[in-house]
Amino acid sequence: MANILVVDDELGIRDLLSEILNDEGHSVDLAENATQARAARFNSYYDLVLLDIWMPDTDGVSLLKEWAAGGLLTMPVIMMSGHATIDTAVDATRIGAFAFLEKPITLQKLLKAVEQGLARQALRPPAMAPATAAHPAVADGSHFSVQSLPVTMEPDPGPHAHQGFDLDRPLREARDGFEKAYFEFHLAREGGSMTRVAEKTGLERTHLYRKLRQLGVDLVRGKRN
Repeated sequence: MANILVVDDELGIRDLLSEILNDEGHSVDLAENATQARAARFNSYYDLVLLDIWMPDTDGVSLLKEWAAGGLLTMPVIMMSGHATIDTAVDATRIGAFAFLEKPITLQKLLKAVEQGLARQALRPPAMAPATAAHPAVADGSHFSVQSLPVTMEPDPGPHAHQGFDLDRPLREARDGFEKAYFEFHLAREGGSMTRVAEKTGLERTHLYRKLRQLGVDLVRGKRN
């Protein structure tokens, strides 16, 4: 399962792509413009991004260029457009886009591009993961930071552990363990109140529910605690 961000200003396309990718077993976040895409990228680490070119605030090519310049282009980005020229597609590829899909996007082309993008991402060494993945929302300071996590220091953690986390595991497993501990802590502290946890973490309730189900967090236990 991969974490995928879909950025498109058309609701119908966002919903369609989300449904298809969820059916394939992936976790999908949605953004309707560049502003939401920036926030999502700072708050999460993604294995792949589907990015529309023509958007009302900032176009996809400009956002791609911004991520590349800021060292945030650590995942394959598949550009999408129904009106782009060949020059635009070439320009996006030169900046760092992995592929280009022309709308209307067929199911076969979508799944093939996603599969190839994720295969490429799997070859990246863990060291290339962005620092913001370990420090959600540090960029604007609007959400939480790792200093608030309930981490217990061990007297001698050994060469493959750090602050209670086993660093000898694959990156995805280590990240999931980190996030699960974070959400379980806040659920227990807020008495299982999803509203307060959503406010604390800066996530929408629907996103929060999906994230908790993905991580296997016991909501009933959180309410009991």
